[in-house]
Parts: sequence; structure tokens; C-alpha cells
Amino acid sequence: MERQEAIRRKFDVVRPFLNERLRRVWAASEAHALGRGGVLVVAVATGVARSTIGRGLRELRDAAGRAAGSAAGSGSSLPSRPADPLAPPPGSGRQRRLGGGRTALTQRDPALLGALDALVEPTARGDPQSPLRWTTKSVRVLARELTTQGHPVSPATVATLLHQLDYSLQAPRKTKEGADHPDRDAQFVHINGQTRAFQARGQPVVSIDAKKKELVGNYKNGGREWRPAGQPEAVRTHDFPDKTLGKVAPYGIYDLTANTGWVSVGTDHDTASFAVDTLHRWWQQMGHTTYPAATELLLQADSGGSNSSRSRLWKVEVQRFADATGLRVHVCHFPPGTSKWNKIEHRLFAHITENWRGRPLVSHEVIVNLIGHTTTRQGLRVQAELNTKVYPTGTKVSDATLATVRLQPATFHGDWNYTITPRSHS
Repeated sequence: MERQEAIRRKFDVVRPFLNERLRRVWAASEAHALGRGGVLVVAVATGVARSTIGRGLRELRDAAGRAAGSAAGSGSSLPSRPADPLAPPPGSGRQRRLGGGRTALTQRDPALLGALDALVEPTARGDPQSPLRWTTKSVRVLARELTTQGHPVSPATVATLLHQLDYSLQAPRKTKEGADHPDRDAQFVHINGQTRAFQARGQPVVSIDAKKKELVGNYKNGGREWRPAGQPEAVRTHDFPDKTLGKVAPYGIYDLTANTGWVSVGTDHDTASFAVDTLHRWWQQMGHTTYPAATELLLQADSGGSNSSRSRLWKVEVQRFADATGLRVHVCHFPPGTSKWNKIEHRLFAHITENWRGRPLVSHEVIVNLIGHTTTRQGLRVQAELNTKVYPTGTKVSDATLATVRLQPATFHGDWNYTITPRSHS
């Protein structure tokens, strides 16, 4: 990805000065310099077709051959003037008019990329903190399914489009601990189906989770940022918690449809009450405005932590939220051990971490402002606020209290999927 981004930046700089042939030769020279796999990297970064880059490589080889032949055929003892490797070969002086050539397939079929991503998304897997994603479906299978859907495309083109969508084929790596739940993949498909159904009805879908706790104070933070040479930010040598500032527990709400986020920066414990209070603040400040006619809400949550699928307090607090808002709350928990597949991890938290990299989180105000100013090229907007309320741990929920929750388990894995209906809106 770093090589691809570097090529893209260079191409953006020289693009205005290149005609059709110089663009082909420039792309070929970059691919040649990269070595194995260079053609694909340059093609994805610049949008120049791989066949065009291949033609440019042949021209470079022909030019190098002509230059070597000219030097060998010269009988003079004086060094001959080297041939210009960029001089056009015989018969190649014609240039197409600006904008000539075939129209890109994605321009002729604007729905193609979306259709491809939709085929891959239910089975997407990998570490979403990385910009790379990958799929186990072969390009031939994907090309066949796309053609069936009315998007005729070749397997080679599918491979190029997958790279544009930031997918990559990668070998397995030993990073998992413990055994997978046998219904893990089926739950992913269920969550994906519920998400699409809610979005089709115009109902909100949010991904929720707690970010890892952060030390507040003049401590070293991972990453680097631009500063005057030789003047790094001075921070404490040891990371002993500040007794006054302590730690903060950011809890986030990410709207999958609107691409917006809400983060409550808590100064006390991460409990179910704190999690649902954050959900309530999001609904008051952002959700209700975005979805004024909403009657339902789909929550995507991990199976552990403050929003655990086994937590009694979590279900009681969600019932309180449903009663206050009148919303039917549908909850889908990710299977145990799959928290990194939660959308909020790589669509919100990863960008927050990137935004404050290399900066000491010296105060609550700094943390809230850094979170609130997180943006992406895809249009992410985030609001953040400080929550200084106290949330005691160890709250017990009796059987009688739990029995008042209007919880309806789903047919498929009712422990992971259930609906809580408001009591005041029967």
C-alpha cells in the first residue's frame, strides 16, 4: 500500500505534463523499477491499463536494444552520442486525441464496483485495522456471478477492481487463539442480512464498542508527527498513571449508513449503564435528527465487555433506552473472539488513533477535541463529549428485574440476536 500511494502521488504531480505516449512510458519505467508485481501496483495507483504498461515496457526494451545496437555498429573510436531512450520508435509518432480510447468499464457500468463489494462483503475477513481486506472467493467465481447479475466482466478485470476496493490475496497467518464457534460464519451472514434489511427500510444501524482506555497526561503516544528538526515533543519517561487525571474510557457509536460517529469520553468505569447512556446521548444529539421517522434501531455489538450478550444489566439498560425513545431495539452480537470484525473498529476507532498519533493526550479537553476533529476522505464526521458521571461496578440484577425486560429472542441464535420492545409503546 505504501508503494502504491507513493506512485499515486508522483503520478498526480506529472500527469498534466504527459501526453498519451509519455504517460505510457512513465508508467512502464515505474513498473520496471518496482520489479515483480510492479505492473499491477502501478496500474492500480494510476488507472493506466496493465496492457498499456506492458506496451510501454516493450517500447523501453526496444529503445534499449536500439541504443546498444547503435553503439556496437559505430566504427569510430570516439564515444557515440547515446540514443534517446524516449525517442519514439519508427512509426509511433501519431497521438490519439485527448480523451481517446475505450471508456473505463466502471464509467460504462457505474454499479459494477458496488455489486462486486456486495458479493464479497458477507465473507470478508481479516484485520480491519489494516487498510487491506481479502476474500476467499476466486475471481472466476466473482466474474461469473457479476455476469449473471448483468455486469459482464472478465476475471482479470475483477482482480484489478478488487485491488481498487483494497482487497488483497494473502496467506494465512497464525494469530487466532482458541477454536472458532461453529456458527461464526452464519452469524456474520445474519448480521449482514439484517443490516441491509434495516438500511433498505430507512432504519438506523449502528456499531457500538468501547475503545481501549487511555492514560491522560504528558505521556508518549505511538506514532510520529511533523515538528521542527531536532525538537521532539518532551514527555514523561515513565507511564505511571496521574492520580488526578487517571484514564479515560472512550465509548463509540458508529452510524454505518450516515458514516458518522459519536464518542463519549468517560472518566469512570466502562459499565453497561455507561454504554447505554452513550447510546442515549447519540440518539438525542445525532440519531433522532438523522432518522426522525425511525421506529427501529439495529445495534451491532461485541459479545463481551460492557455490552456483553450475557450481561443482565446490559439488557435492563437497553430496555430503559427503548422505553425512553419508543424504538424497537434489535441487537446482533458478534461471535466470541471476533471483536475486530466490528465495523466501528476500522471505520471509526482506527481513524481516531491515526488522528492523535504522536501527540501526548495531556488533558480531557485535548482528547475530546482530537476525537471530534477526526475526518476521512470518505466523509466521516465525529462528535465527542466528556462524560464525568460515576458508574459503579458490581451492580446486581435480580431475576424479577430481568423478567420485566420485554426481550424476544430471534429464531437463529437467540443468545446473540434478540429484540427489546418498549413497554410504554406496546
